[in-house]
Amino acid sequence: MGRLTTPVRRLAQRLGLRLHPPDVGFVHHADYVLPVPGIPLDPLRAERIVAYLLDARLIRPRDLSQPIPVSLEHISRVHTRAYLESLDRPEAMERIFGFPVSDELGQQVLDYQRLLAGGTVQATRLALRTGRIAINLGGGFHHALPDRGMGFSIFNDIAIAIARLRARGFAEPVMVVDLDLHDGNGTRRVYAEDPTVYTFSIHNETWDDGPAIADTCIALGPDVGDERFLTVLRKELPPALRAHRPRLVLYVAGTDLATDDVIGNWKISGQGMFARDQFVVEQAGRCPISVVLAGGYGRRAWRYSARFFAWLVTGRILDPSEDIDAVVRRFRRVLTRTSGVSRGRERGKADWTLSEDDIDLGSTHGRGTRVLGQLSKHTIELTLERLGLLHQVRSMGFLSPTVVVDLESPLGHTIRLFGDPGRAELLMELRLNLKRDAIPGMETLYVEWLLLQNPRDRFTNPGRRLPGQEFPGLGLLREIVGWLIVVCEELGLDGIAFSAAHYYMATLGRRHLEFVRPEDAAVFEALREAVPALDLTEASRAIDEGRVVAERTGEPVRWAAPLMVLPLSERLRAHISRPDYRERARRARAELNFVLRST
Repeated sequence: MGRLTTPVRRLAQRLGLRLHPPDVGFVHHADYVLPVPGIPLDPLRAERIVAYLLDARLIRPRDLSQPIPVSLEHISRVHTRAYLESLDRPEAMERIFGFPVSDELGQQVLDYQRLLAGGTVQATRLALRTGRIAINLGGGFHHALPDRGMGFSIFNDIAIAIARLRARGFAEPVMVVDLDLHDGNGTRRVYAEDPTVYTFSIHNETWDDGPAIADTCIALGPDVGDERFLTVLRKELPPALRAHRPRLVLYVAGTDLATDDVIGNWKISGQGMFARDQFVVEQAGRCPISVVLAGGYGRRAWRYSARFFAWLVTGRILDPSEDIDAVVRRFRRVLTRTSGVSRGRERGKADWTLSEDDIDLGSTHGRGTRVLGQLSKHTIELTLERLGLLHQVRSMGFLSPTVVVDLESPLGHTIRLFGDPGRAELLMELRLNLKRDAIPGMETLYVEWLLLQNPRDRFTNPGRRLPGQEFPGLGLLREIVGWLIVVCEELGLDGIAFSAAHYYMATLGRRHLEFVRPEDAAVFEALREAVPALDLTEASRAIDEGRVVAERTGEPVRWAAPLMVLPLSERLRAHISRPDYRERARRARAELNFVLRST
């Protein structure tokens, strides 16, 4: 049987999902988003996981259960009255987070952690009611002690969920399997004298070595790799499960063990992370399992959890990713959810996998009363807030991002994002116009200039700085492009166009964009063949410095900032892929031969 086309495959996936709903429950809330400056936790981690699972047709929206904030009644079963009263004071929050926390942010964090704790309560309820696995896409505040918080943890949601079950008559043995990088010290201390709750933790360092009646506490130190970690896990977990025989397992599935975690000090590979998760589930057998996310820092942390959850749902090993199409679909869902209005139809399937470093794009002219005649400052700021871009900026430490719209500049309609109300830290400068003459009969959104930078960051290796860069990128190029695609859909435009001011910009975009002129495509291919041994930075410099020359004349090849386009409409895609375009590019390429001149 031949391979299914994409529409047929998606239909088959939807039908399969209806016939065989996933035997896994998920708990999520749109408010599982709160950037806390100083903590490099991706505020959109849960949103990215949900978006992937929905896009891949692994779950349906109705498979998501919405929690409510945990009540103070339940919290009081774990935390002392004096401690709870102290949380109204800024110094208490500062002790928990290790840095000053404003009163406003402190109140937001209290509400946020109460909601996430409510999600853990909901997940344990679902796991016991269904006898299956239930996942809270948050939670895991395992450092909070009865009389104080620590390690970013205010309320110990794991202990609160167990205490609530006990108050409702569930007296069966419970086991907490904590495989976050950091010690589950708070949970262990809460249940140190309770033999019915077994706390199992493998971590880098032990935070509290006080005795506990039912406990496994193993510190492996720094720089641990797959083999050592998995060997210890496979040796220690099975006998603990056999001895305790739990009727509920709470699995603290932190991903800060991963080798690319931005604050972790272990070196666990993606395969090692997945092997860990598989082993826990297989050893638990038919016992209900409630999962919490716990730690995981940086913008790649969500992928480890998403791979685990996809396997739980399908039994298959999948490789989650977030390309530009996934970003656009996520944005559409967010905007539909917040406005109640159906957004534009899905246009293209450009498989964007851009570098995390952002780039500068070009510059020209434009004017009007609103950006593109449509977008007010209020709409722009509201959209950036809803899409989570301002959340991500706040998580980088820019507490008060400020949007400024310049409609009067002769250079064109410009959107600027500053990291502060005083407008001293420029994060983004975006200049846009509508272009009706670039491609006959087409109307495109022309990006005249795009600058994305983090002025608080520095290049670890200045030699790797690309032409035009003063500071490292902001890491939001994919999201900005996704937003612009949604804008194009709203305005019924055919695509996004920009002039690649440097060779490296064309190289980054070549996998997804097309040159408007076939002759420019030929020049680019000839340049690429002339610098095969150079990396992107070195190649761009060689071209800018005139070290790539025409073989016949010896004249330097000048980069002419060619126009490129991301086609979104069917008619623009057809225009770019017509046979005569390819033939013109082939003929032009045959006449070009460039060489790299030695220095």
